[in-house]
Amino acid sequence: MASTLSTVLSISASNIHNRRVRTRSLLPPLSISGTRRRLAIRAAETDANEVKPQAPDKAPAGGGSSFNQLLGIKGAKQETNKWKIRLQLTKPVTWPPLVWGVVCGAAASGNFQWNLEDVAKSIVCMMMSGPFLTGYTQTLNDYYDREIDAINEPYRPIPSGAISENEVITQIWVLLLGGLSLAGILDVWAGHDFPTVFYLALGGSLLSYIYSAPPLKLKQNGWIGNFALGASYISLPWWAGQALFGTLTPDIIVLTLLYSIAGLGIAIVNDFKSIEGDRALGLQSLPVAFGAETAKWICVGAIDITQISVAGYLLWSGKPYYALALLALIAPQIVFQFQYFLKDPVKYDVKYQVNHIIPPFEDFPSTRMTLLK
Repeated sequence: MASTLSTVLSISASNIHNRRVRTRSLLPPLSISGTRRRLAIRAAETDANEVKPQAPDKAPAGGGSSFNQLLGIKGAKQETNKWKIRLQLTKPVTWPPLVWGVVCGAAASGNFQWNLEDVAKSIVCMMMSGPFLTGYTQTLNDYYDREIDAINEPYRPIPSGAISENEVITQIWVLLLGGLSLAGILDVWAGHDFPTVFYLALGGSLLSYIYSAPPLKLKQNGWIGNFALGASYISLPWWAGQALFGTLTPDIIVLTLLYSIAGLGIAIVNDFKSIEGDRALGLQSLPVAFGAETAKWICVGAIDITQISVAGYLLWSGKPYYALALLALIAPQIVFQFQYFLKDPVKYDVKYQVNHIIPPFEDFPSTRMTLLK
């Protein structure tokens, strides 16, 4: 869940619709000389071979899917209803991993009970982490990415003008303050002397802000930005759930941060669809820095190697059945990588994420829950 809040970011305004992106002609120059023409054609073929996955097609003339619009993913229908647009900006499809992270942290605390009060606490924590803070993070990211989206996905709500920038800024503040308020309520409810959940939410929100906003804009650096994103989606919600029902211990902090290397790989998936805009604006995402072909292997390698290493750790710790269970969860993930993502990271990114999104948050956390009880 990103911060309990994988969340979160900031708010500031910047004017950006003034840059032009220069494009090259797709046709080689005409030449009277047969030799020069052959050279020109060969050069054009070489350039074509170097072209990596292109930016997604512009919005379909027919409109797209209403379901995709509500989830906040590609292929969304163009909407005029402001509430549907506001929901789209929060990207509900990104909430489940954070919600799951809270569940894992609560279970790992060893103190969660199936009674009305504990269930209510966990639901409030999920609301804070998902709709509020993750929604805040996603809306903030869209706000600061509006110039890139104008190149890659001009049909998105902000660059298309479906919602004004002032309305977006208001939404960012409402979600941020709402999430922080829920964090404070949870600390009081849990009887904390130190407001642990509030500071986790605040820290996650700050991380989200410097990830998306200048001058730091961590996402400009593919390694730092993607690890920060992965850590917020894996570690922060876990920490929030565990702190709410128990004590957040140093070993859990270290283990979840290490596991966030897998989150780095997950974060890279979203960079492929933005190659064109990132390159034009000088953002060094890994697909831009290394090329799409290399970056896709870095992506799956970070995910798989981290999880296989955890399986090795479980085996070394004398937990062979847990290790085998984890490997059984990793296997389908690798199948989907070859079936979808490695074939074309741009075309199949949504299909891959839908098939992949549960295992990385399910295998390690569920195993750790059992070990830590």
